[in-house]
This record gives sequence, structure tokens and C-alpha cells, in this order.
Amino acid sequence: QVELVESGGGLVEAGGSLRLSCAASERTSGTYAMGWFRQTPGQQREVVAVISWTGTGPLYGNSVKGRFIISRDNAENTVYLQMNSLKPEDTAIYYCAAGPKFTTASGAYESWGQGTQVTVSS
Repeated sequence: QVELVESGGGLVEAGGSLRLSCAASERTSGTYAMGWFRQTPGQQREVVAVISWTGTGPLYGNSVKGRFIISRDNAENTVYLQMNSLKPEDTAIYYCAAGPKFTTASGAYESWGQGTQVTVSS
């Protein structure tokens, strides 16, 4: 496992943009997939976007397709989430995750960040 630290959350008006960053504490020993998940009170954690070690074939949750873009910089051990055209329903705690398998299933990810709050006002 590695330590993951998210940053970039905050308050934004509907239609605005935010960029989240997630830095890993050390270079992983394997080819880790990384992803972003989000959760609101009383709801299950849902996938936002995941990306493979090579950066190919990002997968997105249906609710963010066409608005969010995930990318990674392996040299910097960092994954990013560019969020555009934000909606009030995007309000949640966003978590960064890393794991050996490229999948949208949150249970497959072994390392998690502490989460960063994103609030979108209407």
C-alpha cells in the first residue's frame, strides 16, 4: 500500500470547474491503476473515473462522462481529475485510490486517500 494525499477540492458555482490532484507518497513497486471515487452521506461509494498504469482506456461513471477527465503523471506519482460543467449533484467527498487491478470496482483498490470535499452551489 501507498499513502495517497488529495488536494484541490472546494466550493464552486454550478457550471464551474475544479481540478483535483492525488499524490502518492512513493513510487509503487508495480503497475498500479488509480482512480477517483465519490461518496455522499447515506450513499454507497461510486466510481467517478479510473485509469490504468499506462494511461490507456480511462473509464468513467455514467454521470460524469463528457464532463470529467482523468489523467496521470507516473514520473510525479500523481493522478488528476479535471471536473468541468459541475452540477450540484456532483457535491460529495472525492477519494483517490490505487490498486493492482484496472477496474471500476472500489473493493479492488487497496490504498485510499483521506478524501477531499467538493461542493457545487446552485
